[in-house]
Amino acid sequence: MKKAGILNRQLSGALAELGHGDGVLVCDAGMPIPDGPRVVDLAFRAGVPSFAEVLDGLLAELVVEGGTAAAEVRDANPAAAELLDARFPALRLVSHEELKVLSAGARLVVRTGEARPYANVLLRCGVFF
Repeated sequence: MKKAGILNRQLSGALAELGHGDGVLVCDAGMPIPDGPRVVDLAFRAGVPSFAEVLDGLLAELVVEGGTAAAEVRDANPAAAELLDARFPALRLVSHEELKVLSAGARLVVRTGEARPYANVLLRCGVFF
């Protein structure tokens, strides 16, 4: 049994399969999940686990080159916008509709219990060397 880091066996295994350039969508409970990517659904109740908790847990275990989020987050969810700006200095913003299209190319979708709008980010995996 692991003693630290992500303990969820499905999520831990899915992360181990990721490679350079793969996409990981971290999304709120309301984001439409496209057919295709592997999905690890962590949602338990509204707000649990939060977008921030899951994002920070993933960032502690993954090498991430960048992130893409919906521009609508700026007005609709300032707390999520602040979190994303702090974690991704070069955050790419697109329309929510474009983010939904891009998410179809993700290798993995991690659904949180976040119940505030536009708490979504598409991560681009990097490489540790």
